[in-house]
Amino acid sequence: MRRVVVKVGSAVLTQDNSVAYERMQKLVDFLAELRKKNEVILVSSGAVSAGYTKLKLDRTLIANKQALASLGQPILMNKYARKFAKYKILCSQVLVTAANLNKSDDVQRVRSTINVLIANGIIPIVNENDATSTNELEVGDNDQLSAYIAKGLEADILIILSDIDAYYDADPRVDESAKVLKVVNEISKEELSRDATPNNIFATGGIVTKLKAAALLLKADIDTFLASGFDLSDVKSYTLENNHKGGTLFTKAK
Repeated sequence: MRRVVVKVGSAVLTQDNSVAYERMQKLVDFLAELRKKNEVILVSSGAVSAGYTKLKLDRTLIANKQALASLGQPILMNKYARKFAKYKILCSQVLVTAANLNKSDDVQRVRSTINVLIANGIIPIVNENDATSTNELEVGDNDQLSAYIAKGLEADILIILSDIDAYYDADPRVDESAKVLKVVNEISKEELSRDATPNNIFATGGIVTKLKAAALLLKADIDTFLASGFDLSDVKSYTLENNHKGGTLFTKAK
């Protein structure tokens, strides 16, 4: 079976300083369908925002952000567990640190754990262990984390679901003539060196972090598909119907 890593960002999972549970349910509906013919691993943001629903701390302070992540992780997992239960699917939590992803032995242990979970029909939900991570919580964003996970697990494709629905030839927020680049075979150093521009108060990245994730996987010959997490029609068309209507596919030239 094809192995698929799906990453969903805080911008998708968060609305009005709370977790967007309706969008979470639509995500779970999609993953349940995707799982019928694929091995599925989810990399999910949202712990800090889930924690913030219960405790209003200043998120600009690292200690507070770590505390909110610690509080929010079980809240987030409980919501996922309830929504997956609708399909009689179990999910599990896999917390990793940057150190884990930089040691081959640790990567192997993570891979072995996730392989056992998948073999037993469980969807692993991966996140960075923000509560104990240092250096600004770094891996340090879930776009990068999802790329490392996809590479370490030898996935066939990484799907990034975001408030950014595709990669454009210009910034669509300021240029009405910007066009979607449906297929991208290489990413320039200039694009990778731009400043990240997060659009959401809980988000840590922007298009640049997604490009960096895609660039890492291009070197490993693993595809990346970027699409909207608000409207899942493009990712459903691509993954379930093999029809590339919208979104951007980053892949090596064949």
